[in-house]
Amino acid sequence: MSWSFSIGRLFGSDLRIHVTFFLLLAWIGYAAYAQGGWPAAVDNVLFVVALFACVVAHEFGHALTARRYGIRTPSITLLPIGGMAQLEKMPEKPAQEIAVALAGPAVNIAIWAILMALGATNTLNLTEEFSGSGASFLGRLAALNLFLALFNLIPAFPMDGGRVFRALLSLGMDRVKATQAAATAGQIVAFLFGFWGLSTGNPILVLIAVFIFMAASAESQDVEMRSVARKLRARDAMITSYESLTPEDTLDGAASALIRTTQHEFPVIDTQGGFQGFLTRNALFAALAHEHPRTQPVAEIMVKDIPSLPLNAGLDKVLDALHQGAPAIVVIDAKGHMLGYITNENVGELMVLRGR
Repeated sequence: MSWSFSIGRLFGSDLRIHVTFFLLLAWIGYAAYAQGGWPAAVDNVLFVVALFACVVAHEFGHALTARRYGIRTPSITLLPIGGMAQLEKMPEKPAQEIAVALAGPAVNIAIWAILMALGATNTLNLTEEFSGSGASFLGRLAALNLFLALFNLIPAFPMDGGRVFRALLSLGMDRVKATQAAATAGQIVAFLFGFWGLSTGNPILVLIAVFIFMAASAESQDVEMRSVARKLRARDAMITSYESLTPEDTLDGAASALIRTTQHEFPVIDTQGGFQGFLTRNALFAALAHEHPRTQPVAEIMVKDIPSLPLNAGLDKVLDALHQGAPAIVVIDAKGHMLGYITNENVGELMVLRGR
């Protein structure tokens, strides 16, 4: 995710923090300082850090359960409105999806139980828990973990309860229709949160409403796209007419190719016809912005680890590979020779032309 940076790896996943998370910390610290001075500011910032540590634990609950079904989680990103585990895909077997979805709230309930055993008192008065008045640090943390578990069990996308709802519906109907039903429920919840936020003048609730609405819509579109993709093959979306570069071509030559073509990425192919990688437009722009010599070979800034798939691979496999962050997927023949490539952009164009 853009505007995020890695702070390390944990249990095989890249743990990332979005830069806006620090804006949240600064805002909470400033607001607390204005009301109670430095002690209040430090207490509130530490509480938010502890709360988001619980959010990370929630996301690892999803990730480690998904791993049992052979699904990796390349990264987990901490956002101001929560966490986001980037699973390669959600399991489509209802029982597995339910297990993965419920693992996150189960972690929050376990944390709540542990804190209660340590002597925390739990009132679930959210105004009090956020303000820090009248409750201990552990009590506030326990209450919000219970709230996170209950909130995530709302049967609407993108909450975990929405995935459980979708899985149960898919037992008796098409998965696309089940997803649309859960997404519609999510949009209704988003509308209610938005109305609540506007009525009370609470911008956080409005932000949550916008996030829920967009995430519910994105989930529905993604499942619908995958349903169409299962009927298509890599050859249906493959780009076969393109301009390539050699590893020895310079940044100046690549810049000229970028201007005279409509390509955003250029296959880098050696003189023997072997595929070496992709030079992306963003990588070229970054190199020139940092004043790299225009005589620098493109081989030094190209993306090398590019997934490859056979000509008859299902387009859903292409989507899985693209979602892992590759700029493109190389399509190869039985001998491993490059036949063409596929990008997110031309998959989207194919879906539009197929009337998705």
